[in-house]
This record gives sequence, structure tokens and C-alpha cells, in this order.
Amino acid sequence: MNLIFDADDTLWECNILFEQAIEEFIDYVAHPDLSRAEVRAALTEIERENSAAYGYGARVFERSLGDCLARLRPGTPVSDADRAYLHRLCRRIVEGETILLEGVLETLHTLRERHPLYLLTKGHRQDQQNKIDRSGLAPIFSGLGIVPEKDPGAYRDFGRTHGLDPERTWMIGNSVRSDVLPALEAGMGAVLVPHPATWVLEHAEPPAPHERFREVTPIRRLVEIF
Repeated sequence: MNLIFDADDTLWECNILFEQAIEEFIDYVAHPDLSRAEVRAALTEIERENSAAYGYGARVFERSLGDCLARLRPGTPVSDADRAYLHRLCRRIVEGETILLEGVLETLHTLRERHPLYLLTKGHRQDQQNKIDRSGLAPIFSGLGIVPEKDPGAYRDFGRTHGLDPERTWMIGNSVRSDVLPALEAGMGAVLVPHPATWVLEHAEPPAPHERFREVTPIRRLVEIF
């Protein structure tokens, strides 16, 4: 069996870093009329627009923060000081430590003895590569992929590149939207490993009952399936 793993919020923490930055951003905005939830909703909508146009990662997130600041302060240009603050906020995400989730390392080592393992992640290529390098996990995988979007075509292309039979391949990740639904559409199996801080834009309804869909938590339980 071939096992493909997602990276962010499946193998290591990711979205909690963005959540921390968002809370600090809301403090910085200190909007006189809107509640924290309303500022957050405005940012989420801008993130939805920008991710569709520009992709994912801290650099697009920084752009979204700037766009949100401009939208919430009509008539007041985003200043150099504002931009410097937003850049510092996002630089912490780009340069921060890659923190493996509990149980990941031992699970990967156990599964590696049984099956070929692969890694497929989306986002800014260099930023994602840096996280992979800092994680120390690269030698565990037989192949790595970084793509701008994880849609069915990306899964098919990755499978062809590495000679993977879809019927003998499973995708493992925390996102129904990016890890489960497109993998199933590409003919692979999919295992959802939920993370409590999964990005809101990765939320989606789980698939209808499907013979090649599983959900496990924590990640250690993968060894009971594979």
C-alpha cells in the first residue's frame, strides 16, 4: 500500500501560528465599532478571495491582513508602519520552529517499515520546503510534492509521477476539502485525521459513506489500519 501524507496540521502545527497572528492583528486594529468576531469575519472573507487568486501561505496571509486593514479603515491609507508591523507578524510564521504533532514521528517510522510513504503539501514552494527541511522528516518519504492547490488533478499527477496505483494508494490529512474529497475523486482512498485548529477555509462536509474513506484520531491509530 502507498500512503501519502499531508503536512500542515497533519504532521506539524501550522494554523495555530496563524490564529495567534490573527488575535494580535485584531488587537492592533482596535476597531471602534466592530466586534472581534466581525473583524475576524471580514478577514476570513478577504482570505477566501486572496487564496483563490494568489494561493496559500504566510505571504498571501500578509497580503490579506493589509487588505483587511485598508477595508476596515476606509479613507486612511495603510502606512509604512502598518506594513512593517504586519510583516513582522507574518515573519514569525515563516521563520518559526516546525513543531511535530504528538505521535507523528513514531507513527511514520512504524508505517515506513510496512509501506512506501509520500508527502504532498500545498502552499508557497520555498516556505513549504523550509518547513519540510526543519522537520527532519524528508528522509522518511519516498517522494515529496509541493503544489499550489490540492485538487483531483494534483493527486493524479502526483500518482503518475511516482508510479502509484490509485487503488493501492491512500491520502492521509486533516482537511476534508483538500485531503479527502479530491483524493477520493482521483480514485484513491482517504483517511481524515482531524485537527482542532484546522483552518476554516479547509472545512467541508465529509463524504457520504464510502468504502475507501476512514477517520481516525489520534494519528497513532493509523497503524491499526495500515
